[in-house]
Amino acid sequence: MDRIALTAGALYVIVLLRAGGTFAVGWLAGAGARRSRFAERISSAKFRRAERAIQRWGAPVVAVSFLTVGFQTAANFLAGSMRMPLPRYLPALFVGGAAWALIYATAGLGVLEVLGRLFAERAALGVSAVAVLLLAVCGVVVYRRRRAGLSSGDTMAEES
Repeated sequence: MDRIALTAGALYVIVLLRAGGTFAVGWLAGAGARRSRFAERISSAKFRRAERAIQRWGAPVVAVSFLTVGFQTAANFLAGSMRMPLPRYLPALFVGGAAWALIYATAGLGVLEVLGRLFAERAALGVSAVAVLLLAVCGVVVYRRRRAGLSSGDTMAEES
């Protein structure tokens, strides 16, 4: 139990810093966009309506985004760039981040424990499996690079 609590605590700090930093970068990017040549576009009535909706209703989206893979960064960045007020954003960050940390701490440690047992019980099989996996990954990389090289070589030959 202590291991899960320690892991969840560490992950919580990490997610608060990462997501909060993404929000801050979004906030700065939004400020820059408002001073750029895009200022006219982002001051349209349609954009202002979207911005107000995110400011008002975006907190649940931010909180739920932590349960997804890939969308949470976009949600935090957009919340910042659309100027979601901190009193709405921070509770969503704290709740969503806590859920994320607990899920990854429990499920993540569980997966690591199962893998550790698998490799400990079947060390030779585990080493062989890792070696085969690495060879397969290397093979795919080499195949793709060669194919990409042939494709670019073909287009150069056609252009001549």
